[in-house]
Amino acid sequence: MKKDKFRYYLFIFLMFLLVVPFIQSTFRPVNEKPLKGAVTSPPDVRFNLKDWFSAEYQGKKEEYLNESFGFRSTFVRINNQIAFTLFRKVNARGVMVGKKNYLFEENYVKAWYGADFIGTDSIARRIGRLKFIQDRLSEMNKTLVVVFAAGKGSFYTEFFPESSYTKGPTNYDEHIRAAADSGLRYIDFNRWFLENKSGSPYPLYPKYGIHWSHYGTCLVADSLIHYIEKARNIDMPDLNWDRVDLARARGDDYDIGYGLNLIFKLRRDQLAYPAIRFETDEGKTRPRVLVIADSYYWGMFNFGLSQSFSDDHFWFYNKQVYPESFTKELNAGELRLAGEITKHDVIILMATEANLPGFGWGFAEAAYKLLYEKHVQDRIQNLMDYIRTDKNWMRHVEEKARQRGIPVDSMLYLDAEWGIGGRGV
Repeated sequence: MKKDKFRYYLFIFLMFLLVVPFIQSTFRPVNEKPLKGAVTSPPDVRFNLKDWFSAEYQGKKEEYLNESFGFRSTFVRINNQIAFTLFRKVNARGVMVGKKNYLFEENYVKAWYGADFIGTDSIARRIGRLKFIQDRLSEMNKTLVVVFAAGKGSFYTEFFPESSYTKGPTNYDEHIRAAADSGLRYIDFNRWFLENKSGSPYPLYPKYGIHWSHYGTCLVADSLIHYIEKARNIDMPDLNWDRVDLARARGDDYDIGYGLNLIFKLRRDQLAYPAIRFETDEGKTRPRVLVIADSYYWGMFNFGLSQSFSDDHFWFYNKQVYPESFTKELNAGELRLAGEITKHDVIILMATEANLPGFGWGFAEAAYKLLYEKHVQDRIQNLMDYIRTDKNWMRHVEEKARQRGIPVDSMLYLDAEWGIGGRGV
């Protein structure tokens, strides 16, 4: 009798497990919390005979059902929680669990070891271009601010997980060396964070976040404002705070933690959240600023650093243009680079150590080509103006123009081009 009751209740329970996901997927009576992170759900498909007989419909429908059945997000979280609690294993792409459960993206660990090193020559060419761009922009009364953002890998090496990587030359070290040798002006927040790691009153990096802490972000924003003020000899609206609130890690300070998709949040330390405010712009100068950066700029962008700027734009990885892309996606490639450089006073180029292999994401190459061609044309024009003041040289140009049967101005251009080391005549 007891066995029959057990079987009966077991049957009811199993049927419940089978039916409940179906009810949830069909009617959605429970508002289930969606998964965090880079999660893509395949779209549902409409039935048609052509796709049915080609088996395309069945494949797409199966893919959709596997990703959208009822309570899937909850089952995923339960599975992730069991894996993390029992085996310290995470089911999040590219995430590593370090000592004391510090979370790292693997790219930061690879960057510190030098596993992603792109080579001395490649870095030297890049820095050479940036130096050329910086000098040319300076001649145009514009400022290029090159920023090496801090990296969690360099900051928390003592909490690294066991790794098979061996230490070698790194992109960060080589960029700093080449920049110093070339005379490129830059800001090294990676070094500053390390130097202030033990002396900071509040954590500069969160345990379960990818980026610098909100407090660290505020310090970086304040430093950027003062750097631009000094570089351009202007007075901008400053960033201030009167108090600092302490709270459990939240928002970007817990972004890797959210991406683990666990049932229970990890134990979070107290972090600092300054109550920031910006000065009014009365009597202040707000430069027009273009920022080309990785995700390390989002924190500053989101809390309103633009209040110290005017007509500011953020090109995320030199692709999506913000704030325009909030309403309709706009890519940097759709814009005329010469016009964008002209209309901004300051250009900030920033990347963390894990993103240095692609630093600039094509901007430096495009800007170098544009400014180099302009530089050459300016030199040609200057030499043409000089030749016109030299009677003997100008007489020689006129004679060659008659011999070739071309206009004097064309011959003048060719002579000037040859004079600066161009194609020559």
